[in-house]
Amino acid sequence: MGFFSKILGKLGLGKKEDDKPQFAGMSKPAGVVTGSAPAKPAVAAKPTSGPGAMARPDMTKDDALERVVSAPAAMEMVDVVSKLEGLAKANPAKLNWKVSIVDLLKLLDLDSSFDSRKELATELACPADLMGDSAKMNTWLHKEVLRRIASNGGNIPKELLD
Repeated sequence: MGFFSKILGKLGLGKKEDDKPQFAGMSKPAGVVTGSAPAKPAVAAKPTSGPGAMARPDMTKDDALERVVSAPAAMEMVDVVSKLEGLAKANPAKLNWKVSIVDLLKLLDLDSSFDSRKELATELACPADLMGDSAKMNTWLHKEVLRRIASNGGNIPKELLD
């Protein structure tokens, strides 16, 4: 588990171990391959009948079923701001998660040491020129963590992402 996954988990955004595919426990039809099966080559869709009908001549019923089974689920938004504000109010230290990566990590009860922040920055592909300056790395890291929280379903205010 990566450091960023720990952040997502603390915020309720990480994939839970008890999350199972919608069709778990059901037997899959013969010929349906799920997971890491290689994708079929793209074929231009041709309308078959009626407006907007899209079918590929090489698509079987199993191919169509796999598309439905493996379609990504809609991402549910998590009210990260309320969670973090609640933690900040309950914490006797005056932690400002909106501007400080150290405060954000402390609020989530995660290691905020320089080594941990450097590990997180490396995991998130911080530019090498920023890694040598802890202040610049921290600024980049804070913005990047908030951006990635937002891209994983967290409601981070736009002004914190700019």
